Amino acid sequence: MPLIVIILIVIYSCGKSNSYDPVYSCLDELVKLENEIKSNLDEVSTDTGFTLKIKSENGRTFTHSTGNSNESVLYRSASTSKLVTAVVILSLVKDNILSLEGHPQDYIPTWPTSGNLSSIKLKHLLSFTSGLVNDPIYIHLPGSDIETSVENIAKINGNSKIPGEEFYYSSSHLQVAGLMAIKASGLSSWQEVFDQFKSKTGLFSNANYDLPSLQNPRLAGGMHWNAKEYLRFLEALYKKEILNPELINQMTNDQITGAIIGNSPAINAIGEDWHYGFGNWIECHANPNNCTQTTRISSPGAYGAYPFIDYKNKYYGILAREGALGTFKNGYVLFESVSSKLEAWASMDCN
Repeated sequence: MPLIVIILIVIYSCGKSNSYDPVYSCLDELVKLENEIKSNLDEVSTDTGFTLKIKSENGRTFTHSTGNSNESVLYRSASTSKLVTAVVILSLVKDNILSLEGHPQDYIPTWPTSGNLSSIKLKHLLSFTSGLVNDPIYIHLPGSDIETSVENIAKINGNSKIPGEEFYYSSSHLQVAGLMAIKASGLSSWQEVFDQFKSKTGLFSNANYDLPSLQNPRLAGGMHWNAKEYLRFLEALYKKEILNPELINQMTNDQITGAIIGNSPAINAIGEDWHYGFGNWIECHANPNNCTQTTRISSPGAYGAYPFIDYKNKYYGILAREGALGTFKNGYVLFESVSSKLEAWASMDCN
């Protein structure tokens, strides 16, 4: 072999061995961390398969599924639909079709015009401080409809508290708010309201409010969705593509300060004194709640699904699953078991 070739090979080899590529090093660490997260998720003892799909502010996506789950499987929503319903209604507020200061009787002819029920405003309904604590059976009957549900909500909540006094997590608030949205839009059903939202935003092409039926959707928990489209919804919300900054700020900030806590699944299931915005939990790990800044919001469901936006660590995502009714805690505990590593993942920028 000619001497000049040997010299060039030696120079190239030495240069390569002594070089340092920070991008390569970062990607190497990223892959290592992702494999650790996958391994941790695979080792978790859980009651059902699941898909964890998250995205960081820098555009990187992580997806991992177990069992028969994947990002395209349609799951029953339970309370994960509360955030979606609130955003759909707030999009009408953005378009000046509704007002947060509006009353149900402004749009619903059968709603009482006197007493505490007449003092309810849309902002109370979205924050679950309207004073409504009793849900009629009609919300859960496939052969019923929203108007019948709302008429009976008024009938069985005649002794309601003054709006704003008590936070009470239940379905009736959003059912009334949804009928306000239907009437204010001049449409005939929630399906039409949701279809209009989907057409404007391009979101939730596979989703529907079909529980207990399309004719009588339960707006606080009647959706079907898949992980892929729910993540896109969270992304649009995080990037302020749907609502304006003012409404997002109101939605994601504590709307129940000063209210007594009448019913809170966060306290009941996981001992967390989270507060509430418009259709979403304001997570705060202080007990009692004294957090003054929103760092993470969520809208977990009773089947264990857990959608969230983490503003502090700049990422968002959903743990998609459908366990037995009442397994909200299972999903949250599963997510928390890897949350510190997910935060580290979100902070890595290998560009």
